[in-house]
Amino acid sequence: MSFSNLGLSPAILQAISERGYTAPTPIQTAAIPEILRGNDVLAAAQTGSGKTAAFALPLLQLLQDGPSQKPRRLHTLILVPTRELAQQTAAAIRTLAQASPQSLKIAALFGGVSINPQMMDLRGGADLVVATPGRLLDLIEHKALSIATVAALVLDEADRLLDMGFADEIGLILALLPKQRQNLFFSATFPPAVHALAARMLHQPARIAIAALEQNQPAIQQRAIQVDAGRRTQLLRHLLRENNWGRVLVFVATKYAAEHIAEKLQRAGIKAAAFHGEFSQGARDEVLADFKASKVQVLVATDVAARGIDIAQLPVVLNYDLPRSAVDYTHRIGRTGRAGRSGIAISFISADTEAHFRLIEKRHHLKCEREQIAGFEPVVTTVATGAPGVESPTDNLNGGIKGKRKSKKDKLREAAARDSTG
Repeated sequence: MSFSNLGLSPAILQAISERGYTAPTPIQTAAIPEILRGNDVLAAAQTGSGKTAAFALPLLQLLQDGPSQKPRRLHTLILVPTRELAQQTAAAIRTLAQASPQSLKIAALFGGVSINPQMMDLRGGADLVVATPGRLLDLIEHKALSIATVAALVLDEADRLLDMGFADEIGLILALLPKQRQNLFFSATFPPAVHALAARMLHQPARIAIAALEQNQPAIQQRAIQVDAGRRTQLLRHLLRENNWGRVLVFVATKYAAEHIAEKLQRAGIKAAAFHGEFSQGARDEVLADFKASKVQVLVATDVAARGIDIAQLPVVLNYDLPRSAVDYTHRIGRTGRAGRSGIAISFISADTEAHFRLIEKRHHLKCEREQIAGFEPVVTTVATGAPGVESPTDNLNGGIKGKRKSKKDKLREAAARDSTG
């Protein structure tokens, strides 16, 4: 199969050739013809599978085939969960649009930065917008943008959009969109909330399940190393020295842990940096640029980096802290093994996280043989419960295990129940 067999125009094929694409990925082969036919699409595709081009290429062609209008009327709206993904997606689409016979205006809208430059950028309208839901609603409220003319809506990484609490914002956006439109729904995982949103949005969609095919899974070697919680940083330093990895993305649970571990690595002479959600946009961009340029060897990050950051040839992802949910495990390790490359995903397992890792294995139908590294064999092999001075698994800096700690919504429900009975 080649791109020329998918119904794409000569201008789009030229853009593909200039970007060095040789053959379509499975998600592109399946999705592009359906989108060109105007069908709704429900696609399960793992990260790194080429899904951005799968929806961008046909949508750009539909834009090119339409009439040129002044002022511009918004044709395509792409909703994404993070500012990094908004920037990355918009940049990729701008590159693909360079061969277009007509000039297309593509805007990236996201929070964490001043709204004024984005309002200025929207003067005269836009053809395609990539946005995070909150900032999009802010700009609509400022009357800087109307979505009443949108012909195609894309929800990219829909599971993460809901997991990050954007359900209400998405509901408001859907109410402002025209009823007649094309809907494209891409998600790596499909928990119940995602299924419910898809059922609400989509009309007789073409269903594509690339992630379910074993031959299309990324080549990621998954390892589980047993170590006492207090010796994880020492083991991390040892692995970095022994393996000489060029770049490593280390996931931790909290902002404090990111900064603390990065500082410890720096003191050991390792080029490390922290990365978390409280960084300004400028600081985020600078740290990521240094990591991509290999000026930083180890990026110690919270889950803000689990989606939307495409780092070419990232050989290793390491779970210093396990993710709170089994779903997030997929998105963390998906930072490596991208675009057909191989990668390694390592998880540190201590006595108090063994049960949670078994749950992750069960949910993903995995079985990782437990390893021990000489000199770092665990001393603590069982979880102490109720012992004086011993923290429980949900009291430590790891943020607890999802499902074990009450959420804010749970607390609000309990308070409301107490009020109603009191």
